[in-house]
Amino acid sequence: MNKELPFRCGYVGLIGRPNVGKSTLLNHLIGQKISITSHKPQTTRHRILGIKTTESAQIIYVDTPGLHKGGKHAMSRYLNRAASGTLNEVNVVIFLIEALVFTDEDAQVLEKLKTLKVPVLLAVNKVDRIKDKEKLLPFLADVGSKMNFHAILPISALKDINLQEIEQTISKLLPEGEPWYAEDQVTDRSVRFLAAEIIREKLTRALHQELPYNITVEIEQFKTGGEQTLVNAVIWVEKANQKGIVIGKDGERLKEIGKQSRLDISKLIEHRVHLELWVKVKEGWSDDERSLQSLGYKDEF
Repeated sequence: MNKELPFRCGYVGLIGRPNVGKSTLLNHLIGQKISITSHKPQTTRHRILGIKTTESAQIIYVDTPGLHKGGKHAMSRYLNRAASGTLNEVNVVIFLIEALVFTDEDAQVLEKLKTLKVPVLLAVNKVDRIKDKEKLLPFLADVGSKMNFHAILPISALKDINLQEIEQTISKLLPEGEPWYAEDQVTDRSVRFLAAEIIREKLTRALHQELPYNITVEIEQFKTGGEQTLVNAVIWVEKANQKGIVIGKDGERLKEIGKQSRLDISKLIEHRVHLELWVKVKEGWSDDERSLQSLGYKDEF
């Protein structure tokens, strides 16, 4: 660590509507995959910390579920609470939107940000998709006029465009202080949690439009010993017909999900993995506060 400059440490909230690229941004800022991604909105369901330690700072990024309209459903209420609660606990906020797109949900997020007393950076994502870059300038000017942002940065989370500039800007805004986490630690989540998320990612990607949102994964056993780690996981759905969708014809879909999950979990823990998956039905779990808590959906702020 650089002893000539004061060391800085603090929390940075990644805030935005669903499916705008927050998890992809976190993974690329950290340089390691710790938050699952897919093209479906609301893939992220939990607050996840991504920890980046440099010579001069420890930046603790907080990935959150996308803020969205509605909230009548218990899961939706939980997701909005998880995202909103982050705003009260961070030193800096990155407001992530998509280039040339500003929706009603973006506007709803912006209204929450206007009440904050911490610096807000506007990160305009997916600029690599814009062929005519001249269209960006009026868009940036328009969105930039909606709030007094500390900085406005056109970026591509996927292509690593201007991510170094984000990190440098944030580092200067964090309070002086000693690091809170070990230098080599990249997240606060356990391997059990990350294993469950890996399985849920494979489900989301394999099932596409068939996948009901009312699906989750619970790790029942995670036991390391000898030459391999034993992982037993339950995939919870809400209806009997959803169970058939997940399993697929002759069980082939579940086998493929298991294969892909096993490879990624093995890579994560650097150990051979024996993975066993079961699909079970628990009616109405996603709209029941007690069931949500029992399955790990607990308020953390």
